[in-house]
Amino acid sequence: MQKEFPKISIITIVFNNVHEIGYTIASVACQRYRNIEYIVIDGLSTDGTIAVINDSAQHIDILVSEKDNGIYDAMNKGLARATGDYVLFLNSGDELFDASTLEDIFNAEANADIYYGKTKLIDSKRAIIGDRRHKAPASFNWKSFRYGMNICHQAIYVKRAIAEPYDTQYQLSADIDWVIRAAKKASKIVYVDKYVAKYLVGGMSQQRHRQSLQERYNIFKKYYGTLPNLFNHGVIALRLALYRLKHGKTRD
Repeated sequence: MQKEFPKISIITIVFNNVHEIGYTIASVACQRYRNIEYIVIDGLSTDGTIAVINDSAQHIDILVSEKDNGIYDAMNKGLARATGDYVLFLNSGDELFDASTLEDIFNAEANADIYYGKTKLIDSKRAIIGDRRHKAPASFNWKSFRYGMNICHQAIYVKRAIAEPYDTQYQLSADIDWVIRAAKKASKIVYVDKYVAKYLVGGMSQQRHRQSLQERYNIFKKYYGTLPNLFNHGVIALRLALYRLKHGKTRD
């Protein structure tokens, strides 16, 4: 009997990113895994992005192009339209690692609530810079972010049944809150020991780094408590200092 593979809803949000969106779409289109629903949510781009998207219309199942109220409002629009068994958020400029990525993930083990893997960082020329400073752990639960977000958002697949809308009070770090909430509901979380995503450095959270850090601090305090969070951030600061002494400028 032929194995039935789950349906994957991949959601890409984009706004005025004409030079990057094509790479993201191409990384989805080249997948050997065929049970994909691809959703693109555009914030009413004016720079030619829509023309690039339309050139790849045969690979896109749902396209929405309209004004939104920020990154996570756009993500919520995609989530509301998703019909897959699992959802992945792959933002414009980011890529699935290679053509076998989805096969690798969903051949790993059946019926997990969350799958996750490793990420490579890339620059604007699509060259691989290296790994993230926070390595993906071999095991993961909702407490695993207490020393920093060690799983890239583009490398985590969440069963749609446990995927709640993003909390739009956070402008830059709602993805952390979203993953923690999903992990609290998950009974089975599977680590895929492979690179599954390429993350384009220099996104909004890096451009507005101070606000991003404040939001992360508040999210961690909500889930882990005030005093533990203060201690954990002391550990984070020490690890960052040691990393910079060894490697120089830090990576995400």
